[in-house]
Amino acid sequence: MANIKSQMKRNLTNEKSHQANSSFKSSLKSAIKNVESAVLKQDKAAALEALSLAYTKLDKSVSKGVHHKNYASRQKSRLTLQVNKIQ
Repeated sequence: MANIKSQMKRNLTNEKSHQANSSFKSSLKSAIKNVESAVLKQDKAAALEALSLAYTKLDKSVSKGVHHKNYASRQKSRLTLQVNKIQ
């Protein structure tokens, strides 16, 4: 436990950001899984719609500093390739 007042305050802000980041990461994972499930069902329209939402969330995670830009680029590329393979 911290004895310094500024560190106690910092611990509170760290916990708040941890909660926000974990919530955002969870919603991002759900968006990615929605794309993957639409690909498995071979539903191109639903996959494209889910891909658009996933792109938005990935870009937002980079701008918020939750993820690295290379992570977002890799995920976008991977998901796009999957959607493009649908006939």
